[in-house]
Amino acid sequence: MRLPHRAATAIEKPMRKLIIGNKAYSSWSLRGWLACKQSGLPFEEVVVPLYDAEWDKRREGDEFAPSSGKVPILWDDDVVVWDSMAIIAYLDELSGGQKFWPKDRAARAMARSMAAEMHSGFAALRRKCSMNIRQIFPAAKPDDDVLADLNRLMEIWAQARARFGGDGAFLFGEFGAADIMFAPVCTRIITYQLPIARFAPPYIDAVLNHPFMQDWIAAAQAEEWVIEKFETPTPA
Repeated sequence: MRLPHRAATAIEKPMRKLIIGNKAYSSWSLRGWLACKQSGLPFEEVVVPLYDAEWDKRREGDEFAPSSGKVPILWDDDVVVWDSMAIIAYLDELSGGQKFWPKDRAARAMARSMAAEMHSGFAALRRKCSMNIRQIFPAAKPDDDVLADLNRLMEIWAQARARFGGDGAFLFGEFGAADIMFAPVCTRIITYQLPIARFAPPYIDAVLNHPFMQDWIAAAQAEEWVIEKFETPTPA
């Protein structure tokens, strides 16, 4: 007598889980999410509303403990990674090191330097022009420190485009880690109608029209959560 055939069942590894905040407001979440999309690796997306009634309690939970409640935070089985730059580095390694940084050594060095500068700098621009993908505020003259940040931004964007942009639409030709790091700035420039150099609009358009960004923007528009303090221009 033949026993009935049973197909072997592979033990599935738990899917990576990326915990992010509101898509309308959370710039660092956007970077982590874009990194996951760019990697091409499967992941589960968990959106948690920032600053709601359950926020303080939620951020004390085990899933948030490693990052002290900050988003984004990426779980890969028992591996945990937080902070957008760390998530980019982890996923770059996991996906074969070919999807995030330019192949040319000089271009790669510049891209990493620019990403690091975005990560640690531009404080006035970030503080006074909070990300809000659903709004376009009336144009107003930026404060001097915001203008200084914008001038520096235009300077390094121009250098990257002139030296390494080639025929591509992005800073180093193809979409990569540097564009991921600057993506929230592109949304801020539109939201606050900030003054930029004449070469910059095509680059900003390329970022905002990237399929990943279009998916994020559509989801942000569909969110029901509203955080009032981000719904008016930030006072100087």
